Amino acid sequence: MTELKQGFLWGNSTSSMQTEGAVHEGGKGPSVYDLKPATAESADWDVAIDEYHRYPEDIALMKEMGMNCYRFQISWSRVNPTGDGAFNEEGIQFYSDLIDQLLKAGITPMICLYHFDMPLHLAQDYNGFMDDHVVEAFIRYGKEMVHRFADRVPYWITFNEQNLYGVPEAFKISGYTGDNTPRDLYQIQQHVITCHAAIANEIHDHYPAVKIGGMLAYQEVYPNSPLPEDVAHTRKFLEFADANLIRLFTTGQYSTEVLAYIHHQRWDDLLDPAEMAIIARCTSDFLSFSYYSTATLDSTKIPVNTCPNFYGVLGHRPNPYLQTNEWAWQIDPLGFRTVLTTIYNEAHVPVFPIENGIGVREEWDGEHAIEDDYRIAYHRAHIQAMKDAVTIDGVDCLGYLGWGLIDIPSSAGNVDKRYGMVYVNRTNHDLRDLKRVPKKSFYWFKNVIASNGESL
Repeated sequence: MTELKQGFLWGNSTSSMQTEGAVHEGGKGPSVYDLKPATAESADWDVAIDEYHRYPEDIALMKEMGMNCYRFQISWSRVNPTGDGAFNEEGIQFYSDLIDQLLKAGITPMICLYHFDMPLHLAQDYNGFMDDHVVEAFIRYGKEMVHRFADRVPYWITFNEQNLYGVPEAFKISGYTGDNTPRDLYQIQQHVITCHAAIANEIHDHYPAVKIGGMLAYQEVYPNSPLPEDVAHTRKFLEFADANLIRLFTTGQYSTEVLAYIHHQRWDDLLDPAEMAIIARCTSDFLSFSYYSTATLDSTKIPVNTCPNFYGVLGHRPNPYLQTNEWAWQIDPLGFRTVLTTIYNEAHVPVFPIENGIGVREEWDGEHAIEDDYRIAYHRAHIQAMKDAVTIDGVDCLGYLGWGLIDIPSSAGNVDKRYGMVYVNRTNHDLRDLKRVPKKSFYWFKNVIASNGESL
């Protein structure tokens, strides 16, 4: 008996700025990423892996591997150069052609509308998602993309890892420049869920064949010890960083505990009635998430009266029982099963892990395939954990998408931190020929997909 459902979605996830390059082509406007310079440990964003010109080659590789789903991101500033002005038909045509090529290859497209790359104009002139104008601009952009592509794209998400807008990472990914105050964090969080809900409502009102869901970077955290304060702080952090957003995605309601905190801080004015009416109608057809590692939380490191949304940063402590990669991301397949089961128990809608992988420094000798048995071991353990969540815990799982399965720069721009099952021949500071070279894991994953997860 097959453990995973027929039609299970196997594939690859990426973002626009980590793949496309061509930042000065096709009428694209500047985003906040385009200004980031190269450093000793990172590249600039001008070329990435040149997906803008090479996507037919990469679709062919995905087809060869047997993938039937590709989640990509539309660059807001490629289809609307200022974010709030005229739409750029050349940029829209690029994504239309990409979608057509995916469908021709038998690969289901999945669109993400925002992956941290705020149009520069909206960041510089409006302070990003702090401002109502940017909320309106995003909703206009999102509705236009749905209108253009809903007939061919059945799965949508609005924001990559949306719960990051409820933790301090929000200040880096929302086009924000300010003092990083908790109140500003809650304003950003409110505006982003308003944007998501508006697009979800639009799809549910007008596009019944299309499915939209929320996405989290699920912050699975363990208490550092049995100390009651460690357990209590961990529970509270998970409520504020994860469970609150799950409730918003599925019921349109803030967590009671989060609302109590807002009231105690006298921030009730942030809950604008018109926005709350939009949020109240929000439902999800599925919930998606990224998963790479877990951490532990030490309450003794957290100052008194700290905002709960900041606990994860201030109380973070490495787990001494887990292996890590070079960047201290801890390998925890059981945590993956826990997250799958927790989300499904909380939300009662299908769950879709759409990012999973391990970053490792690798070099190609120019001749032989890279023997990345460590990557095979990582994905094997996580896919088995997913199967356990399905067969033992009863989770309804839509699919499994690896992150950047054709090498791309990391979110910090580091090409040397490689997640892919296909090597891309460039370094941080030498573009070389950008040749695509399958690694050992490519052929392993091809067999996994062909067996619908039975052959690991």
